[in-house]
Amino acid sequence: GKISDAIDKAVSETSGPLVAAFDADGTLWDTDMGEKFFFHQIEQKLLKNLPADPWEHYLRLKKEVSPQVAYLWLAQINAGQPLKLVRKWSEECVKAHSPLPIFKGQKRLIDLLHSKDVKVYVVTASIKWSVEPAAAIYGISPDRVLGITTKIDGAGLVTTEQDGPITWREGKVEGLLRTTNGIRPFFCSGNTPGD
Repeated sequence: GKISDAIDKAVSETSGPLVAAFDADGTLWDTDMGEKFFFHQIEQKLLKNLPADPWEHYLRLKKEVSPQVAYLWLAQINAGQPLKLVRKWSEECVKAHSPLPIFKGQKRLIDLLHSKDVKVYVVTASIKWSVEPAAAIYGISPDRVLGITTKIDGAGLVTTEQDGPITWREGKVEGLLRTTNGIRPFFCSGNTPGD
């Protein structure tokens, strides 16, 4: 169709690496993976030291402080856990909710982009680790998933220290350009003005 023709034209007219960027929640699937993962962590009692009503606490942070602080907090609550274990929990969450409500048209589009050697990135305001196994359904590797993270210490444990930009609104652009060394995407897909 028209999109595929436009992609072919852009690919033939561009020299150098080709980059495409997709939002995650509401764009690749009809759910919020970051919130789904947080709910999974609450349900499975995977984290100690959460506030009495963790879901309410998160919503209050998001509304009364800022979305950025709330989204970062969802990464920070994993502090002290091995990153390997957090990723395992995330895989279990995706399996528990499979099949995910993915948008098949987006899957075909990403398959087409991959066939043209386009580097496809997912740029999300969710924590990176919660989105990685869902992005794998689209053939997107963890290193191409850009989301909110905290630093990992020398022992492989999650810390509370923010790592990189908060990939929300303008932070999405900053995170992507930092990762691609300033190469701008020729194709972007999102479902909100903030994408």
